[in-house]
Amino acid sequence: MTVKHPDDSLENAATESRNPRSMNIDSLEVPGILRVMNDEDASVASVVAMVLPALAALVEDIVAAFRRSGRLVYIGAGTSGRLGVLDASECPPTFGVSPTMVVGLIAGGDAALRRSIEGAEDDPVAGKAALEAINFSKNDVLVGITASGSAPYVLGAMAYAQSLGAKVGAVSCNAGSKTFNLADHKIFIDVGPEVITGSTRMKAGTAQKLVLNMLTTASMIRLGKVYGNLMVDMTPVNKKLVERSKRLVRQATGCDRSVAELAFDESGGKPKVAILMVLLGLEAQTASELLARGQGRISEALKLDPGESEKQ
Repeated sequence: MTVKHPDDSLENAATESRNPRSMNIDSLEVPGILRVMNDEDASVASVVAMVLPALAALVEDIVAAFRRSGRLVYIGAGTSGRLGVLDASECPPTFGVSPTMVVGLIAGGDAALRRSIEGAEDDPVAGKAALEAINFSKNDVLVGITASGSAPYVLGAMAYAQSLGAKVGAVSCNAGSKTFNLADHKIFIDVGPEVITGSTRMKAGTAQKLVLNMLTTASMIRLGKVYGNLMVDMTPVNKKLVERSKRLVRQATGCDRSVAELAFDESGGKPKVAILMVLLGLEAQTASELLARGQGRISEALKLDPGESEKQ
C-alpha cells in the first residue's frame, strides 16, 4: 500500500519545482547569479497582468466593503503574511485612513514578522481564532495570501469567513491551490518555479507584493484618496508631511505658495479641503460640505453646485 506523505500535495506544485534556467547557478560568478535572478524577476509583471480582470472584481468588493464601514483583512503565513502586514501598515500614512481599515494577520502573530515561526501555519483553528479576535464579520473582505496555497492557518480563516457570508479572495502561485476552493475571487499568479527551489520569498513574493499594492491603491483611488495622481488624503502628522501637503495644494491647483499655505491653514490641515477651497474659491466649511456630498472625491465635488452646500 502506498502511504501518502503530508507534503505529497505539493510534489508537483510549480512553486516547489526546479527551475531549469537556474540549475547551474551555484557555479556562476556574482554577475551571472544576478543576471539569472533579474531575468526571472523580469517575467513577474507580465504574469500579474494576466490576472487584472480577477483583481478588478476583488477591488470592487473591497470598495463596497469600505463604503459600508467594513474592512479589508489580509491573512497569511511566513513571507506571504509579512507582505500582508506591510501593505496594511502603509495605508494609514499614505491615504490618511484608520489603522483598522486594512488589517494584516500573520501566523504566529507579531513575533513572526521578525523571525520564522514555521509551525504556526499548520493550525487551522488559529486562523479562525485570529479572525474572531478582531470581530471579523460578513461586512469585511478577507484575502488569503499563500504561495503554495496549502497553509492550514490560512485555509481555516478562509473557511470561517465564508461561513459568515463574507467575500473572500485568494492570492496564490499554484494552479491547484487549496485556497481557491474557499474563495469568491481566485487570483492565480503563475510565476513558475523559483530561482532557488521552493524559496517563495522571491518571484512569488514579488508577485504578491505587486498584487497587494494594486488591491489597496485601486480601492483607495475609488474612495477619493487620490486626485489626479496625487495622494491628497494624507494625514500631515509631522513637518515633512505638512510641507508635502502644502506642495500638493500647489500641484493640484497651480496656485502660489502663499495661497496654498493660507488655504491649508484655514482648512485645518486637510489637503483635500484646501484644494477644493482654492479651485472653487470657497470657505473651508462650504468646501468640506461639498466634499462630503461628492463622497470624498474631489473630482465628483467639482461637478456639484457649491451653492447647494451653502443653503444647507
